Amino acid sequence: MQATATGSGPRPVSGRLAENIMHFARVLREAGIPVGPGAVIDALDAAQCGALRTRQDFYWTLHSVFVKRRDQREVFDQAFHVFWKKPKMLEQLMQLFFQQIARSAGDDRKGAGFRRLAEAMFDRHEATSRRREKKDDIEIDASFTSSAEEVLRRKDFEQMTVAEQAEAKQAIARLRLHRSEAQTRRYRPLPHGRAIDMRRTLKGSLRAGGHFIDLERRARRWHEPPLVVLCDISGSCSNYSRMFLHFLHALGNDRERVSVFLFGTRLTQVTRELARRDIDEAMTKVSGAVKDWSGGTRIGAAIKEFNYRWARRVLGQGAHMLLMTDGLEREATELLSHEMERLRRQTKRIVWLNPLLRYDGFEALAGGIRAIMPHVDEFRPVHSLDSLKDLAAALAGPASAAHDPRRWLGARH
Repeated sequence: MQATATGSGPRPVSGRLAENIMHFARVLREAGIPVGPGAVIDALDAAQCGALRTRQDFYWTLHSVFVKRRDQREVFDQAFHVFWKKPKMLEQLMQLFFQQIARSAGDDRKGAGFRRLAEAMFDRHEATSRRREKKDDIEIDASFTSSAEEVLRRKDFEQMTVAEQAEAKQAIARLRLHRSEAQTRRYRPLPHGRAIDMRRTLKGSLRAGGHFIDLERRARRWHEPPLVVLCDISGSCSNYSRMFLHFLHALGNDRERVSVFLFGTRLTQVTRELARRDIDEAMTKVSGAVKDWSGGTRIGAAIKEFNYRWARRVLGQGAHMLLMTDGLEREATELLSHEMERLRRQTKRIVWLNPLLRYDGFEALAGGIRAIMPHVDEFRPVHSLDSLKDLAAALAGPASAAHDPRRWLGARH
């Protein structure tokens, strides 16, 4: 992987390097990274500048040209090592694509990336021809099988292909969101209200000069409580937090006073960035504002920063909170327990969304999980379209006994 120049000017790219770069750009485009003709031309110009002496130089040159957002780094890294002949990763990709090895959903965090790269690199007609060859030998009774739409609703976000993720994002944008209103202490004028408005009645009697007047009435005001979201974007949750941000974008466009905070090793407010009407523009702004995507996680420190800097600003008038994290704290859990207790006193309702609930045999064994669970009202999954649909309905209703966190703690109190 070397391209050197002996003269003062650049040499044309020799061999099939130019053709391979164009093919590589096509792979990235199919894998979900927007690569246009201009980026391909820039990559070809960089390849013949005479400065590519090592494989690392070639990697970072293409990286600087093709990668525009932080969430594209992982796909580019996998695509580069697979496309430019790394035998072990290529073998894993082939095994995943032709489904020769059964693998559970959570064995490898990069499994979904391999699946998307497999679809981009191998001809789909080849897979179709393989299925047609086996069609005569195998007969399948599909009378009780699920439709494609039903399968998509239940499928884990991490295991979705690029096309399925695009369909899922469109489904989230069409998701019906339910309104939630709470009664306040304030009153508003209402002709048929239950309470008599003495102040407005007396003012009306003064204007009437002592004649008979109608009693003015009033009723309690109703308002939609603020919604505050704390979303974990560490490496273990990044695949789910990206889809969850699409849900929050749709939620923010449908209701007022939605505040969104992202945290990994630090806390970042992205309410303004996510408020853009266009979802692609909003995600670009969010990606530019966040500096610790797919990194480590410090849940206790992030909640402490929120309590000290933001709680008084956004937690008021009976605010509800969504906490999206797997609860796998890397630091001591005493701080996390203390800050969750403080957060509980300032919030009317806390709903914890945990991607680990996608496993049927989930148990609350980790210290971070057991430190958070006593201070939340509901414990819900957030790994599929069905789970987001249930969440949208739950935000407009009371707490559900089926999602009581004490079920996982093993004791009622």
